[in-house]
Amino acid sequence: MSIRSTASSLAAAAALLLAGGLAASASTLEEVKARGTLNCGVNEGLLGFGAKDSAGNWSGFDVDFCKAVATAIFNDPAKVTYVPLSATDRFDALKTGKVDLLSRNSTWTLDREADLGIVFAGVTYYDGQGFMVKRASGKTSALELDGATVCVQAGTTTEPNFIDYFTTNTMKYTEVSAATPAEALDAYTSGKCDTITSDVSQLYAEKAGLSAPGDSIILPEVISKEPLGPAVRADDEAWRLLVQWVNFALVNAEELGVSSDRIDEAKASKKPEVMRLIGTDGDFGSKLGLSNDWIANMVKAVGNYGEIYERNLGVDSKLGIPRGLNQLWSRGGIQYAPPIR
Repeated sequence: MSIRSTASSLAAAAALLLAGGLAASASTLEEVKARGTLNCGVNEGLLGFGAKDSAGNWSGFDVDFCKAVATAIFNDPAKVTYVPLSATDRFDALKTGKVDLLSRNSTWTLDREADLGIVFAGVTYYDGQGFMVKRASGKTSALELDGATVCVQAGTTTEPNFIDYFTTNTMKYTEVSAATPAEALDAYTSGKCDTITSDVSQLYAEKAGLSAPGDSIILPEVISKEPLGPAVRADDEAWRLLVQWVNFALVNAEELGVSSDRIDEAKASKKPEVMRLIGTDGDFGSKLGLSNDWIANMVKAVGNYGEIYERNLGVDSKLGIPRGLNQLWSRGGIQYAPPIR
């Protein structure tokens, strides 16, 4: 065989291998479209963030993000298969492909991105860790917790955070470790511990679900940074980009005053920023593998960031959590999104 024919054969073989490899590694977006539903990992049950009612309907801040992604892809917020996940199994479920997206109050950290083969696609909720105690204890500050018995969920950033706080402030503690938030709360309500620690948002949810919410108080100190957001596998940059821009689009929509009840008005707008957002100008949807009106569809179905926040977590919801850091940057918060242009 000549050198030329050998080279041609090798080139052909390489082309076949490459084609086979590409076919075997379909993108996440292609897989989701082919399946006809988004597999979204959510909390097993956390009021305001992700919970299922007696009729089997899911609702919450993180659930609405799943709906937003599904609407961006299918123009249908119902095309989501919710997969409830514990703190222990959430990242394995994402890595192994059980879910396409994890939208489950998870903290963005270096270790998780460096060691787990996942990446976060932005921050949807800026949170921090706090403490809840019985009002009858008379305590008004976390610095008064020396000698406390603390209930905490194992396998979360909450555990090392509270230990660091007590160590830094030379306070003694007894830890009561629990496998789930429900177990930690049961231990708190049954008196196995006098203090429970978690993200402040979760403490609001747990307090609201108590039989006598007024008997407990959330102490004012916030002892950590807990940027919560959606996570995806690290092997599909195009999918990360799509999920990231769903987040950004919801924030931009609120900033521009584009809400679920003003879509028709927005479609008639001649403001360049609004036209690019809604898709009447530019081809920004096609760059993500979506229709150019994907943001209009998404906001009409689930609302902008502010609508999603207020519906699930805001002062008029069951939780009543002020926007705080999660207010728009232009209104004193730190929610900020790059422009669509």
